[in-house]
Amino acid sequence: MRRALALWAVVLVAVLALGWNSPGDAAKERIYSFKSHIIIHADASMTVTEKITVGAAGMQIKRGIIREFPTTYRDRLGNIVKVGFNVKEVLKNGYPEKYQVEPYGNGVKIRIGRADVFLPEGVYTYGITYETNRQLGFFKDYDELYWNVTGTGWTFPIDSVEAFIELPPGAKVLQHAGYTGPQGAKGQDFAFQDLGGDRVLFKATQRLRVREGLTVAVAWPKGLVREPSAQEKVGYFFKDNLGILAALACLTLMLFYYLMVWHRVGRDPAKGVIIPLFTPPKGFTPESVRYLIRMGFDNKTFTAAIINLAVKGYLTIKETGNSYTLRKTNRKVSDVSAAEAEMGNRLFGAMSSVELKDTNHEKIRGARTSLQAYLDKELDKIYFHTNSKYLGGGIVLTLLAFASLALLSDQGVESFLIFLFLAFMISIAVFLGTVVYRQWLQAFGRRIRWGPLLGAIFTTPLALGLIIIILVALFQEWMQPFRIAGVLMGLAVAANGVFYYLLKAPTLLGRQIMDQVEGFKMYLSVAEQERLNLLNPPEKTPELFEKYLPYALALDVEQEWSEQFAEVLAKATVDGKPYQPVWYSGASWDRFHASSFASSMGSAFSSAISSASSPPGSSSGSGGGGSSGGGGGGGGGSGW
Repeated sequence: MRRALALWAVVLVAVLALGWNSPGDAAKERIYSFKSHIIIHADASMTVTEKITVGAAGMQIKRGIIREFPTTYRDRLGNIVKVGFNVKEVLKNGYPEKYQVEPYGNGVKIRIGRADVFLPEGVYTYGITYETNRQLGFFKDYDELYWNVTGTGWTFPIDSVEAFIELPPGAKVLQHAGYTGPQGAKGQDFAFQDLGGDRVLFKATQRLRVREGLTVAVAWPKGLVREPSAQEKVGYFFKDNLGILAALACLTLMLFYYLMVWHRVGRDPAKGVIIPLFTPPKGFTPESVRYLIRMGFDNKTFTAAIINLAVKGYLTIKETGNSYTLRKTNRKVSDVSAAEAEMGNRLFGAMSSVELKDTNHEKIRGARTSLQAYLDKELDKIYFHTNSKYLGGGIVLTLLAFASLALLSDQGVESFLIFLFLAFMISIAVFLGTVVYRQWLQAFGRRIRWGPLLGAIFTTPLALGLIIIILVALFQEWMQPFRIAGVLMGLAVAANGVFYYLLKAPTLLGRQIMDQVEGFKMYLSVAEQERLNLLNPPEKTPELFEKYLPYALALDVEQEWSEQFAEVLAKATVDGKPYQPVWYSGASWDRFHASSFASSMGSAFSSAISSASSPPGSSSGSGGGGSSGGGGGGGGGSGW
């Protein structure tokens, strides 16, 4: 019993030593009084003195207080407006106090106090005097101050608020209004008093809760305050929006640059007359056909080459559950191309079989890389030009636009990091959007293609989810200064992506081969069947189906090609047994549904190859028209 009591005593002492605070201490931390003295000068500038009396109990208010003040706004047209803000004096209980002005959100915050000095529990009055400009509204019949006295961001309740305003000399109050409550509220818990002699007083008649404030508006006749000239307004516009304008200039230059380059090197030669062909272009393998029409390498190019080797008898494909194994046959195959032979050597080496799994990624990636290198050497610059060297100019102008947006803002490192984050997220969104667009196009071509359709169904929610996340982030209040920048960055990334494709152009020789490929694709995809029948197409046999299946897969028409052979394959036998490709064994083959098998080769098998070529762990499955919080001024604050 004594030990238990001793233990509880130790715990109690420890809690007290760690500075445990009672609910009564929390209640003491509040703003007892918030008094604002606002002087409006004839040059339209203002001097504001705020006296904020707070109770400190060592909870939120440990060293002092933080006063936040917005300096960046958006006008009715969405343009950036930056007001001046210059701290003249900061006092604590009538004596100068140390402070620091820091960038924060769409403005600044004044951090009052010393990091190494903790306040004893008590009541403190902080005085903040600052100058600001561009806070007045200049309307047709009057000028006006629309001012958020306290801001709606305070993390303490405010017992008493008043705003004493000295209008320009000789001013007469034409109209006034006030609003209380949280951001956007139109509460009328205030009193107004015209004190005469160009002075007015607003008072809140109710205690303000956390994140509630007092906003006031008062108007006087025109001519007592100097209104900025048209020239000055233009100057303000350019100064306020310098980062956006510089970025726009860079992006405009980028667009003109790309259009000029495209006109010079990116326009395709005119197509010839496309006629159906029953054979592929001479000397072109399935992988080289796909590389040519895409003017680049992708995973399906590699897949087409492997299936072509299987059809030729160089290897076999065994499907077991969700895995695939490639086995070398050691047969002498005479019609294997040099690229395919080198790819096969890289794939197997001294081994007789390779399972398509990530632990074998070095072998599989090596085979893929060798095929790509060979196709680059044999086809690039002879049959087409990627013109990728011209992308450098566009990328440089894009980076200059991003740098302008980040470096010409008022948020320093914080701004730069946000821009980097936006650029990264938008780039991924554009990439996913492109992938989804292409998948839906492939899924609903001449007929439904299940592989691309399943891919589109899986990828679309990812792309939409990312886009929603970006949009939600952009419409957060703290993201206000970055919304236009986000749109510009999205356009820049999209423009570079579009011209990456547009700048690719076939040579005259390449265009001729592409015309032949299109003619062959007409035959494979059953386009214009009646016209094809008049041209005496080859007899449909299982051998013909296998021979051109890799080409059909390379041209994304494997389902259409297979459906032509549905009846033939269903009836075919080999040595009295139902026909099955000798180079494949597994559950995907169904002689009555050959299109399903072809689709599996084009999607599941291709995906297995793609996954197996990646190292383990490299992927994963804001008059009476106002409201509380409106107008200039505002912000809020807290303790620290």
